[in-house]
Amino acid sequence: MWEKSALNPAIIGGGYAGMAAAVELAAQGIPVTVFESARQLGGRARGVLHNDTQLDNGQHLLLGCYRETLRLIEQVGGDIEQDFLRLPLQLDLHGHFSLKAPRLPAPLHLLVALLKAHGLTWNERMKAVRFMLTLRRMNFRLSSDMTVTDLLAVHKQDADLTFKLWEPLCIAALNTPVHKASAQVLLNVLRDALNRTRADSDMLLPRIDFTALFPQRAAAFIEQNGGKVYLSCGVDAIVPKDEGIELVSANETHAFSHVICAAPATVAAKLLRPVAGLTDVVAQIEALDHQPIYTVYLQYPAHVSLPHPMLGLHRRISQWLFDKGQIADQKGLLAAVISAEGIHQELSQEQLAQKVIAELSEEFGITEQPEWFRVIAEKRATFCCAPDLQRPAQQTALSNILLAGDYTAGDYPATLEGAVLSGIRCARLITGQRRDPAIPVI
Repeated sequence: MWEKSALNPAIIGGGYAGMAAAVELAAQGIPVTVFESARQLGGRARGVLHNDTQLDNGQHLLLGCYRETLRLIEQVGGDIEQDFLRLPLQLDLHGHFSLKAPRLPAPLHLLVALLKAHGLTWNERMKAVRFMLTLRRMNFRLSSDMTVTDLLAVHKQDADLTFKLWEPLCIAALNTPVHKASAQVLLNVLRDALNRTRADSDMLLPRIDFTALFPQRAAAFIEQNGGKVYLSCGVDAIVPKDEGIELVSANETHAFSHVICAAPATVAAKLLRPVAGLTDVVAQIEALDHQPIYTVYLQYPAHVSLPHPMLGLHRRISQWLFDKGQIADQKGLLAAVISAEGIHQELSQEQLAQKVIAELSEEFGITEQPEWFRVIAEKRATFCCAPDLQRPAQQTALSNILLAGDYTAGDYPATLEGAVLSGIRCARLITGQRRDPAIPVI
């Protein structure tokens, strides 16, 4: 075990996982150095400027159960009630289905929402309620993992109920089609979001971009506590030494006690491949499949808006729509999100934007043409969250090389909370700090 005074950790990657680890270490007075190869922080949850308009690379959504992410945002100076538009749990597939949770204790709020849902028959509503009650009795644990499709079949959730409720929830939570998605991981999300407190199911829509929301503030916090954050500074090699680790960056070598590799999975595999003893973890990383997320931004005239800040479309290419005017006072700016694989990947960006424009016209009677559009395609946005997936642990075979990222081992799919939890675990492995029982080290 290293003496605290000798700790000098480096973090490769300034996304949410890396910055969470850095904040956790900085809060204990440990000077930390962050290397980020891009010109800005945030990784796959970052701000993007287009036509003098602040966008994100994707429309990420936080849930009230993302307690560690929300805690760290506040720790570095954020204000949750000002930074987010908070909505009670609601699911609206325009013209086909709607569900809204009342302000009742969990899980009563969900059961009442299901019983009062519009667009389902009484029999379908009762099937959904019985399913949730059964999952609760099971403590949301399966004896063996299976696909979400298989789980729904076992519990007699019919096609219409699946299309309107469970499939949208699965794709939103896991970014993986139901026939490929892990039922156990979906149940982990349902357990934490729907079964603890009512506020855990709240949906939090950021009013500011994702770089400003946490990583930018985290960088200031790290530097105030004696650390450094380098932008446009990638790491070329990780070199273990008898005492500590050397990082090679821009023809310079830097010595550290530990390194947390919080780079994207493909970059992490490339950096770790030459390191003796890490063959197995590299193989695990390279075995991961990935799923895309496309976001289509459309700038309409300022008076154009949607019926709700966020809503879905049923059996359309556009899955979720966000009205940035209602969320962030960006009048007329709409965002359409298309998660997981699908036919949209065969379209050019122009064709995809025109499809979305046509759907908005047909669904909401928006006859105006947008002033501009921007398609952001994250083709490897998340790992494919399949049943019994073997994800790499945060602790590697070398005690002073650790892995952080939403793809590493944990209960959650590729979410911001999953990324943040991985970073916190890495920091606590380095310090040997007494661990919060709610955050097991994996």
